[in-house]
Amino acid sequence: MTGTSSEDDASDNASYGKALGARLRAIRLQQHLSLHGVERKSGGKWKAVVVGSYERGDRAVSVARLAELADFYGVPVSDLLPPDDSPFAARSGTPPLARIVLNLDNVSSLSDGHADILRRFVSSIQRQRGDIGARSLPVRHEDLRTLALMYDTSIEALTERLVRWKVLAPESVIIDSRD
Repeated sequence: MTGTSSEDDASDNASYGKALGARLRAIRLQQHLSLHGVERKSGGKWKAVVVGSYERGDRAVSVARLAELADFYGVPVSDLLPPDDSPFAARSGTPPLARIVLNLDNVSSLSDGHADILRRFVSSIQRQRGDIGARSLPVRHEDLRTLALMYDTSIEALTERLVRWKVLAPESVIIDSRD
């Protein structure tokens, strides 16, 4: 026996750690906090170097510490966990990694008549997240699916429309699965 199973487990754990770290970073950025801002706001309870290592997936975070971090950010623990359909949550057959972030200035200036649906959707998400006044809006996969349903289209076709409308922020990442 070559130990391949334990190597696969280690790889899966590392991938999950990176996905968890990406969620931690997204929540922190959504709250407009730098790593040092977290340290200052927490009165030193959360060291910038520790939170950064969690976000990079370099350091494992215990369930208890994850719950404390969720409490600090004021979000449910489930918001810190990678979604079930994350490319890191399962091995194969998953969709490619995509990160959609809307540039809200560009969304508000759209003249296309179909953009009203997008503007109402963005406004609703901002109210739900308490993120009024932000200049960009990360769109979760579940929200993207909902928006695609509102447009009676697929997520891929919706993404193409968002690209055509030039409303994606520079931090958006789209990986084409048609290679």
